[in-house]
Amino acid sequence: MQGGSRLWILAAYSSSTPAQLFNMTNKYFFLLGIYYLMLMQGCSPAYEEATHIFVGGNIYTVNPDQPIVEAIALKENQILFTGDAADVHGYMGPETKITELRGKTMTPGWIEGHGHFMGLGYSELNLDLSDTRSFGEIADLVKAAAEKTPKGEWIVGRGWHQSKWTESPGKEINGFPLHHEISRVSPDHPVFLYHASGHAGFANARAMEIAGLSPLGGEQMRDAMELEGGEIIRDENGNPTGVFNERAMGLISRHIPESSPEKDIQAFELAQEACFRNGITGFHDAGIGAATLELYRQMKSERKLKLRMYLMLAGGQKEWLEEWFLKGPEIDSLLTIRAIKLSCDGALGSRGAWLLEEYSDRPGHFGHETLPMSYVQKIAELSLQHGFQVCSHAIGDRANKEVLDRYQAALESLKGNIPDHRFRIEHAQHLHPEDIPRFAELGVLPAMQAIHLSSDRPWAIDRLGEKRIKEGAYMWQALLQTGVPVINGTDVPVEPINPLANFYASVTRKTLQGKPEEGYEAEQKMTREQALKSYTLDAAYGAFEENMKGSLEVGKVADLVVFDRNIMEIPEAEILQTKVVLTVLDGKIVYQQ
Repeated sequence: MQGGSRLWILAAYSSSTPAQLFNMTNKYFFLLGIYYLMLMQGCSPAYEEATHIFVGGNIYTVNPDQPIVEAIALKENQILFTGDAADVHGYMGPETKITELRGKTMTPGWIEGHGHFMGLGYSELNLDLSDTRSFGEIADLVKAAAEKTPKGEWIVGRGWHQSKWTESPGKEINGFPLHHEISRVSPDHPVFLYHASGHAGFANARAMEIAGLSPLGGEQMRDAMELEGGEIIRDENGNPTGVFNERAMGLISRHIPESSPEKDIQAFELAQEACFRNGITGFHDAGIGAATLELYRQMKSERKLKLRMYLMLAGGQKEWLEEWFLKGPEIDSLLTIRAIKLSCDGALGSRGAWLLEEYSDRPGHFGHETLPMSYVQKIAELSLQHGFQVCSHAIGDRANKEVLDRYQAALESLKGNIPDHRFRIEHAQHLHPEDIPRFAELGVLPAMQAIHLSSDRPWAIDRLGEKRIKEGAYMWQALLQTGVPVINGTDVPVEPINPLANFYASVTRKTLQGKPEEGYEAEQKMTREQALKSYTLDAAYGAFEENMKGSLEVGKVADLVVFDRNIMEIPEAEILQTKVVLTVLDGKIVYQQ
């Protein structure tokens, strides 16, 4: 008997109840007995020998022709067989490793359809504000960081969201507090705290002084107030409150020292480990620059990159994009570069999303167009000519309509000779009802993050009002019914990387506290099958990779995840208690609980 199999038996016996042991022993030795019977008869395996076989669990393939199977066999990094347990014995050989799932659930490896990989890594290194529930808590965390940070060094954090606070911060301007409390606890340190959405930031007095934007006002500061595509929130005297919205964030962030190569590598490794712990085997990185790309290439050359990365080039660097248009996409099973990310508006939480009608809770304000629409159309036309996909960030209904219009104009410029472009809109969070069918008509894919509903819906109604929420916000089922796939994800670090929380949001449309009882706009819920597909096969389709991964089919890469519960059948509340117990990427175990 193979050494690995002997170790497996010992481990299984030591951790099983008598009933589990009886069932496990019967299944395992049934298969093993068939194999030894073949050896005694002088037979060799009837088929190609597998390197690893999984049996004894619930295996959901996301293959419509064979949705559930009893066993799966791998040959190195590819799937060799899927089917009944009784048929897998022909793939057993003397070196085959056999894993009994013991009732656990296997699916294809999950794909983060829209996230920020280095942001995930740095969220584990910088000040984490995601659990704060008041402005006072934030001030306390900044004070604690200042006490252990050398004077003059920057304190950077992310994750605050004013609409999630349970206590009033005191005086507010446009829904945001003033900087004074943060400045009081950190007089010797410049501080910049990114909003959970990444579309706004909070600076203390020292940071504004370094940027030449005196919190007491002045001509230089007043000139900066007119920044196009962004906003400095000011008090009644015209002084900055500390909140910098959209493109105005650059006035502060450009002064934050660049990270060191050593710290970048540390963040990369932390992000990759976090993905594996959560069953993520693929990642769509939504907007990277040249330096980040070189880091990824370095990690690949040093064999440290194991995650499958699909990269979107940051679209604001025109000269860089022109270089890529000349050389064309790079397609690889680990590191693919064939998409361009365009940021066309802001976030709903910071009132930066670009709306057709004014904000319900800020009359006269419509959000921000953060990129000229003429530029969007030009990049779309060039991308069609050079084989690139365009992925445009659009949250508000005005931004979504404008991007769809520019995509349509670019496609019409081809005069019927339209390639398989799979242009995307990232977030597609709030749509005008007339624009919902246009996604399918134009072949545009919505990349939506279901977890945003759980986090945002309780306060989003204040921004949009009931009518706009019900007719056009988080319209998953309405889009699916048009025939267009929906790509799921978390937008990490805006939300935690945990895909099970996202799966729960997809099928319940509730907050993670289980409210409301029936879910928000329950008719837009995904089925569990739709939600699983949105995180696997549909996400693979969104990266032109559906023939390589996204489902458990013979010939596809061996990317798998095993959960301790059957997420397709358990009660809704148990989904959030489910754990990843095993992640397999390219046929190798990269995480084991």
